[in-house]
Amino acid sequence: MLVSVNWLKNYVDIGDISPVELAEKITKTGIEVDGIEYIAEKSSGIVTGYVESCGKHPNADKLSLCQVDVGDETLQIICGAPNIKQGQKVAVAKPGAVLPGNFKIKKVKLRGVESNGMICSLQELGIEEKYVPKDIAEGIFVFPNDTAVGEAIEPLLNLNDAVLEFDLTPNRADCLSMLGVAYEVAAILNQNITLPDESVNFSAEKATDYVTVDVDAPELNPYYGAFIIKDLEIRKSPLWMRNALTAAGIRPINNVVDITNYVLLEYGQPLHAFDFDLLNSDKIVVRRANENEKMVTLDDVERNLSSDNLAITNGTEPVALAGVMGGAKTEVNNDTKAILLEAAYFDPKSVRRTVKETGLRSESSTRFEKGIDPNRVYRAGMRAAHLLQQYAGGTVLAEPAIFDELDRSEKVVAINTAEINKRLGTQIDTGDIAAILDRLQFSFEQHDDHFSVTVPTRRGDITIFEDMLEEVARIYGYDNLPFTLPEGSSQAGGLTNHQLLKREVKGYLQSAGLMETITYSLTKEEWAGKFVSPEIAKLNPNQVHLSMPMTEDHKTLRLSLIPELLQTISHNLARNQRDLAYYELGTVFISDEKELTEQPNEKLRASGVLTGNWLTHLWQQEKKQVDFYLVKGIVEGLFDFLDIEVDFKQGKIADLHPGRCAVVTVKGQTVGYLGQVHPRLEKKLDIKETYVFDIDMDYVFEVYRNTISYRPIPKYPSVSRDIAFIVDENVQAGDIKELIEKTGAPLVQNVHIFDVYKGEHLEEGKKSIAISLLYQDAEKTLKDNEVEQSYQEIVGKVNDQFDAYVRS
Repeated sequence: MLVSVNWLKNYVDIGDISPVELAEKITKTGIEVDGIEYIAEKSSGIVTGYVESCGKHPNADKLSLCQVDVGDETLQIICGAPNIKQGQKVAVAKPGAVLPGNFKIKKVKLRGVESNGMICSLQELGIEEKYVPKDIAEGIFVFPNDTAVGEAIEPLLNLNDAVLEFDLTPNRADCLSMLGVAYEVAAILNQNITLPDESVNFSAEKATDYVTVDVDAPELNPYYGAFIIKDLEIRKSPLWMRNALTAAGIRPINNVVDITNYVLLEYGQPLHAFDFDLLNSDKIVVRRANENEKMVTLDDVERNLSSDNLAITNGTEPVALAGVMGGAKTEVNNDTKAILLEAAYFDPKSVRRTVKETGLRSESSTRFEKGIDPNRVYRAGMRAAHLLQQYAGGTVLAEPAIFDELDRSEKVVAINTAEINKRLGTQIDTGDIAAILDRLQFSFEQHDDHFSVTVPTRRGDITIFEDMLEEVARIYGYDNLPFTLPEGSSQAGGLTNHQLLKREVKGYLQSAGLMETITYSLTKEEWAGKFVSPEIAKLNPNQVHLSMPMTEDHKTLRLSLIPELLQTISHNLARNQRDLAYYELGTVFISDEKELTEQPNEKLRASGVLTGNWLTHLWQQEKKQVDFYLVKGIVEGLFDFLDIEVDFKQGKIADLHPGRCAVVTVKGQTVGYLGQVHPRLEKKLDIKETYVFDIDMDYVFEVYRNTISYRPIPKYPSVSRDIAFIVDENVQAGDIKELIEKTGAPLVQNVHIFDVYKGEHLEEGKKSIAISLLYQDAEKTLKDNEVEQSYQEIVGKVNDQFDAYVRS
């Protein structure tokens, strides 16, 4: 919302407050002022002049030689504007004047003839091109004939105005009007408000004799008022109105259109003027449009309507889209003599649906969507009729045709001094609260320190105690609210153990080389059931869908973080980013209800996706690609970091490569998985070989014990032994490792599998598993026979249990 300070002064006395001070006061009461723009840069020495004569320059065909009266003297000025004529009132920059941009005017000679000044266009006076009326875009600005000669042009053209840009939250639709802003500023400055003149001299004729109003969808259009104004003269609107519209960012057109736009901005009530003769009907019928019914809107685009659209019709065909845009057939033009002026209340949801379908968003639809004041609808029509009577010579017919089922009831909110002070931590007395309500112009009944406040309909955002609490707080002044530090043993800024642990896990994953990403909690319906971890899948959860999704790509709450992470990988690969490693610590949403009545359970997961090269040494010409064991090592490192024992078992999970997939278990309970994305899915997503992991961090955090452990550095030397077993190829190396650790304890400190071989020199169906054993005793130096005894025991048990033998 753009608010002209000079326009605002018509309603509220703001005194000598500068635009900057006013903006600061408004911002401190809860409505943010994004910025301040001035209509034009400072200029000086520019006055109104009267063109006494205008002839051709003796030495130039496209220049005019003018004699211009500027009040205290007559100046000879050469002008190149195509629209300069004798008898005009124009803006004249006298010698010594300074135009915006520090452009100084001097006496000069043009083609041998002296010129003492400059006749100015609006652009030269500092007004932006987009606000200049089309008919004078290539020429000078001409003042109305009743303009006095020799006056400074700043107040006449509103060049001394400042415009405040409001960043309104959706609840403050009342400030989408100058009157709404005036009420706000009046409350801030504790001033009275002056309301516009709505008086009308009606003719003896009645509008109801010319038109009737029939509303077939009162739930969407509870009020429709049709005013008839005849004998109109289409001309330019008064200069002050054009200035106001320009400051608000609207280009002036003609007096009828400008008046409807002016009242729209003044009252926040959209109006529409139909050329009554082009309406070709004596009735207005408001109904839902028929499916595929067509109409041409004011932008000359043919629209296909649906039953979700509310149409204004002449009883036969649509002439306007309710609350959005009028029709081209009934547009006001230079030959218009009579109009039907529409002042109506349309359902916000209906207008929003039409805007969404058509893409037509306007100043009018914005206000209807957010909600307008029901008590201003008729008054806005009267205000427009008053202005049309005064500035377009219109004859306003009595008794407008009206359909009225509009609810104008006012909300009543109870407040009391004690509760307000308790909530705000203040000591505001009852008298101050009453004074604040008076400043807001809210009527109320008071019994001791209890108030029953009747909220005016212009403030549709106030319905409950907390809303009124906010009103009291902001007018009292947020700066005046006391501030205190938390009491008790709490420490400001401290993290809970859970928060700290999450941060440490993120730190580990980042140190491992993964980059954090945050993806949408919503995904495609077809992806929501993919990559679900086994412990979640066995719960047979139901997918949770949004009832009104913004897009089909983000419709369903995720059961796994992996699908959206893969979308991120695919997006980046398509942009030539090859080596990628992402992780996310986020929640999945699990529900067992088919018809959702409660919020789904949120479970914390740590997931990652990796693809491309993990290490690249260009100088050594070495590359290390991401593979299964790399991802397994990262996950092992995470559990080692948390000091939690973890097991990996070969598994088969849908959407993962059947031979490169493992289930992760802790204390016998499945907590996730890791593996390669199935090649079919990789092809579908247009990604290369990609590996993923997904871990249930809720369970991991549950079994985590934050105990300080210390292992002294061994004083005694270690002994290593390597051994290779020949086993059946279906024997798992991890099972052999587990048996060795159990058998060799406590002397065997580390068991490391460093090679698995199948092929030449081995029987078919056999494989060789090479293992390195590290022996060490913290209390003494080990003897050869102790190591050998343990070694032989290990060999014997592995041979017996796995039908193995040692490779020679």
